Amino acid sequence: MKSPGRPVTAFSIALASALMLVGCSSGQQDNDDSAASAGTVEVEDNNGTQTVNASPASVVALDNRTFETLADWGVELSAGAVSLMPDTIDYTQDDSIIDIGTHNEPDLEAIVAAEPDVVVNGQRFTQYHDDIASLVPDATVIELDPRDGEPLDAELKRQTTVLGEVFGKQDEAARLITDFDEAAERVQAAYDEGDSVMAVTTSGGEIGYLAPGVGRTLGPAFDIFGLTPALEVEGASDDHQGDDISVEAIADSDPDWILVMDRDAAVASDESGYEPAANILSDSEALSSVTAVRDEQIVHMPADTYTNEGIQTYTEFFDAFADALEARG
Repeated sequence: MKSPGRPVTAFSIALASALMLVGCSSGQQDNDDSAASAGTVEVEDNNGTQTVNASPASVVALDNRTFETLADWGVELSAGAVSLMPDTIDYTQDDSIIDIGTHNEPDLEAIVAAEPDVVVNGQRFTQYHDDIASLVPDATVIELDPRDGEPLDAELKRQTTVLGEVFGKQDEAARLITDFDEAAERVQAAYDEGDSVMAVTTSGGEIGYLAPGVGRTLGPAFDIFGLTPALEVEGASDDHQGDDISVEAIADSDPDWILVMDRDAAVASDESGYEPAANILSDSEALSSVTAVRDEQIVHMPADTYTNEGIQTYTEFFDAFADALEARG
């Protein structure tokens, strides 16, 4: 005769439930520990989802827009496009960094010697993405160039955020973005849409026109702040030296403000014959009666802009523009 089974009590049910919860919790903890031990971070770049080693031991940097950010965060480089860096970047003083050279004649094979975990590629080196990926197949190649058709301000913040995730510098990235946003807000608050604006670049003693929206570096400022163009030229391009324009055309448009990028200040300031943008504009007799020149309402981008177009460069320029607008107001 079978003995009667023990009655199922509330206590036994509670005990069983507790054991099940412990088991699930242990399993979840095991999964979390496994993910942590894997030491990887997943980020989205221009080419999709990328898996990056957390705290990468060897880093190669080739994108001008990222040099200042990486340097400020203390990220050590094994190799980089040192020849493209302005001397305002600390990496130029570090002889231990393998110089890949410029995008015109890069030594891509030198990247192999660096045995990188991560290659921060982009801007002038974008064309070499596939070559680099084939040379160092075990490395993750990250590209965060501003994408066509996307607002530059949002793209600069995206780039900063993703780099913060890759290098464990989320707080630092957030501070850079806050500084950028605050500078932009100052411009928006101080700018009078009734004021007309002209953007130009100078190189070789000549003035180039930077078209609203598409012009290199300064063109997007018109979209970001809703600036009123003093002049719009049909068929304008994004050429790095700007489009041809006569000083007479500038004078006729009579801009209230002129925004300037001195291209040569970044790449030829130590060469004989270099003429600063400030001199080119102020010494032109044809421009002497232009409102922006007469009232000294000319705002220059930082001298190293042409080779350092990251979020800090734009923050510095926006603050300078806001200072000028507020001073006049």
